[in-house]
Amino acid sequence: MAARLPAPARLVKNYLRREVNASVHGDQGLHLERYSGPPGDPGLFGPDSVTWRVHADAPGMLMGGFASLMLQSLHPLAMAGVDQHSDFRGDPIGRLNRTVAYVLATSFGSTAVAEAAIAHVRDRVHPYVRGTAPDGRAYSAQDPHLLTWVHIAEVRCFLAGYERFGAPRLTPAERDRYFGETAELARRLGAKDVPETVAEVARFLHDIRPELHATEAAIEGIHFIRAFGTNSRERVAVRVLMNGAAALLPDWARDPLLLGRSDAVRLFVDRPVAQAAGRVLRWAMEPSEVIWAAYGRMGLRPPCQ
Repeated sequence: MAARLPAPARLVKNYLRREVNASVHGDQGLHLERYSGPPGDPGLFGPDSVTWRVHADAPGMLMGGFASLMLQSLHPLAMAGVDQHSDFRGDPIGRLNRTVAYVLATSFGSTAVAEAAIAHVRDRVHPYVRGTAPDGRAYSAQDPHLLTWVHIAEVRCFLAGYERFGAPRLTPAERDRYFGETAELARRLGAKDVPETVAEVARFLHDIRPELHATEAAIEGIHFIRAFGTNSRERVAVRVLMNGAAALLPDWARDPLLLGRSDAVRLFVDRPVAQAAGRVLRWAMEPSEVIWAAYGRMGLRPPCQ
């Protein structure tokens, strides 16, 4: 059993946990009933999956999530859908809350909760996200190719965040398992030919690069997020997280977004500062109530917690 923290440390830990939970879950709250039952239901993945291990890591998922937004924005059709249909400028916290809720539900929720979350996005959100991009091309959130791109950008960044910010590195076989497991989520949304190994992901990213470039909307959107915050404390936190997220991007993905960070600053300032922030975040957030509930549903305790 872990030693009890001194009172001042407990106060700091509880304060940070409340602040982070309020930001990432918002008014929706944790809804632990989504994860605590029914007993024995593994959901879509279960406790033996690599997905549970990767998606349980708070700093990796948070900075990986920001990185995936930046990477996804480089596809002009995907970015046109976000720009024309998302309310991220008017309600960025609400957008974050909904994204976190979806990822947690599909990762750790019961089978019924995960399937309901996927069905909501597939049947009630994506059919209405369609239009014409500024370059005149039509786009649709139901396009299997775009669905595959958005998925690969996301899981590639989640895995990079997990391994970059302090969690034990996976073996090559475990990395392949992660991509293979999470491919099912993309297929359930309508994606086709989803890469399932590290090699297939690398080939997909290589082949799609001619389609990618930073539009005006992408640059403006990313810079809006980088500057977001209702007070100076929030603005500093967002900037640290976004700089750490940018360090997770492939080299070819950073310059088009005009992030204004040299390689030296990225390597010797952004990365170590983000790693330190990741250690604090992991200390504050673990053990996560959601992770405890999901493992408890299986009659288990979370590993190393």
